[in-house]
Amino acid sequence: MLFQIKSYLKFLWNSKNEHAVHSPFVFNLLTKCFYDKKRKPEYRILENYRKSLLKNKNFIEVTDFGAGSRVFKSNRRQISKIAQTAGISPKRAELLFRVTNYFQPENILEIGTSLGLATSALALGNPKAKVITLEGCPNTAGIAKNQLNQFDCKNVENVISEFESFLISENLQATIYNLIYFDGNHSKKATLAYFELLLSTINNDSVWIFDDIHWSKEMEEAWEIIKNHPKVKVTIDTFQWGFVFFRREQEKEHFIIRA
Repeated sequence: MLFQIKSYLKFLWNSKNEHAVHSPFVFNLLTKCFYDKKRKPEYRILENYRKSLLKNKNFIEVTDFGAGSRVFKSNRRQISKIAQTAGISPKRAELLFRVTNYFQPENILEIGTSLGLATSALALGNPKAKVITLEGCPNTAGIAKNQLNQFDCKNVENVISEFESFLISENLQATIYNLIYFDGNHSKKATLAYFELLLSTINNDSVWIFDDIHWSKEMEEAWEIIKNHPKVKVTIDTFQWGFVFFRREQEKEHFIIRA
């Protein structure tokens, strides 16, 4: 916790808003998407999705996986408590919806479904998109699938799999993901492994979002490695999220933005 407080204070010191941004691409993203204060009808769906989970007092067996599909730990947890602690915040869900709606990606990959709070934002952001979401725990994935169906998120394919195993088994060379949301394993080793495995799926307009880039020292190290990769052209650090863009026409630039 002390590490995160220090990181946040450093972020506040270095962060800027749209007035310090000279890139037209990033300026438009901030003013037309990040800072869009207009109320969207989809926000009510996101709110009701969350409320239904917070009211669910049932318990499920939650399984976390380590490397190579090895069970790391398993315990019984109340669904409402998972929604409170493990899910995306309401503010972040709305931002994820706006980002998806702004870029209109056709193929979306989410690494880490949990209860589907972020998944619903991705699905509603572009109902015409195909959203593939990965979850290692069958019971959690089952709750998410039921929720997504209940709230009419019909464009989602739920995949139960250990993340790296799925990525290795898929023919990624023949796949393009226009948006990827990384929220499955907050370790340096796993984050960089997913990054390398998925590089073959990018095109010039691909958008990658990494969750909790300041979660730990090793996650900050992973973020620095990602920023310095030659294929990465633009990054935006919003403290909780790191946005990555591969636009070949852009000068390589890194932004620290209050969002």
